[in-house]
Amino acid sequence: MNKKNVWFITGCSTGFGRELAEATIKAGYSVVVTARNINSISDLVGDAPNALALELDVTKNDQIEKALTSAVEKFGGIDVLVNNAGIGYFGSVEESVEEETRKMFEINFWGLMHMTNAVLPQMRSQRSGHIINISSIGGLASSPGVGYYNASKYAVEGVSEGLAQEVEPFNIRVTLIEPSGFRTDWSGRSAARTTSSIEEYKPLVSDFVNGVNHGKEPGDPKKLASAIINVVESPNPPQRLLLGSDAYHIAVNKFTKLLQQIEDSKSVSIGADF
Repeated sequence: MNKKNVWFITGCSTGFGRELAEATIKAGYSVVVTARNINSISDLVGDAPNALALELDVTKNDQIEKALTSAVEKFGGIDVLVNNAGIGYFGSVEESVEEETRKMFEINFWGLMHMTNAVLPQMRSQRSGHIINISSIGGLASSPGVGYYNASKYAVEGVSEGLAQEVEPFNIRVTLIEPSGFRTDWSGRSAARTTSSIEEYKPLVSDFVNGVNHGKEPGDPKKLASAIINVVESPNPPQRLLLGSDAYHIAVNKFTKLLQQIEDSKSVSIGADF
């Protein structure tokens, strides 16, 4: 990927977005750095000539259009879109508050799709581009206490798979980034939670939520940023990239068991045809 190409990154105030913005600016790319509160990213951009800070709430279409217009005016176009903005939610499925889970879907799924659909016409016309969707190992394997969060990431996975096939003829790539626990403040800052009131759920949900090692996660955010840059620079980027040892082991365990279940039910599956 040529360093003259333009990156557009959402959700840069903290966490993955901030690390990636810092790394791409330092590497010499032209970078559009966005966040709902522009004051939270002004220090990232400073007076760097290759960076532009913009206010952006991905749930507001008028802000999306305004930000894209400013990006094109400054740098001439967008080559890499990183859909990073997202939030979490802790709570059993039965106890979760619909208003909160819908808010999460508006950001994690619909915000991502509105950004993607706004950028695609330009990428199609230039016959190139790369869309990086920040998913999660939770988009491949679910856990108790985060069922709705899992659902939002499964939705991102599903639409990304279909989109990748649709835009490949236009030389546009789509890559899903699937991290496990990384040392950011996501779980404390960007995740709402419902306190369990149903006694039967408390042990299961609490064990998982309390097992999230806030601030002690094994993943290194700087290495994640470097890995994403390498994906974009690759001549044959993967459609999926697991990041973190936990992500690797969880995925292998899930799909090993799933494949065995598929094989165990093979005769029933095939026998359902006319």
